[in-house]
Amino acid sequence: MIQQTPAFPTPEWLSRDQLIEAPSPIVLEWLFHEDSLTRRLTRLSDNRFCVSPQFEGWQRLRDDECAALHLPEGSEGWVREVYLLGHDENWVFARSVAGRTALEHAGLHMDELGTRSLGELLFSDKAFVRGPLQVCRYPAKWLPATDAQQGLWGRRSCFSRGALSILVAEVFLPTAWRAIEANLQLHAQEGR
Repeated sequence: MIQQTPAFPTPEWLSRDQLIEAPSPIVLEWLFHEDSLTRRLTRLSDNRFCVSPQFEGWQRLRDDECAALHLPEGSEGWVREVYLLGHDENWVFARSVAGRTALEHAGLHMDELGTRSLGELLFSDKAFVRGPLQVCRYPAKWLPATDAQQGLWGRRSCFSRGALSILVAEVFLPTAWRAIEANLQLHAQEGR
């Protein structure tokens, strides 16, 4: 069954040099860090990291997703929404999408990931090339109801392998920033 995604105003996704509002240096560093977020969160959580799938299935993609994937508006794609957890807390909400035709011909079975991180798969397959990172204040209406807050920083990038492109968006929840801050304070104290 195909679910419909409600239409909401599209945020403006920006590169680092287009940012008008300058977040703190640590927020910038996490938003634009190009290595695997899964690996970083695994280290931050002292290996107490896991993935909690929330939704997987075919649905109409949002207009901003279609534009990023160079698909016609209203295209159908595979949508995977998960929480990335550290220490049993939701730290990041992630939404990954891929166009139906390209995904069906690529031999990549996103529907079989289960609790495995998509990032783990993308970063272990050297054929995938990551496009530039973009950030925005993610619309609250695009988040699960339990985390629907205005003003949360999100980032996205497109991973491409041949004709297949997968758009991965990651939204940092307040719990993630608290964990990052606590880790920084711990290392500062150890460095004294």
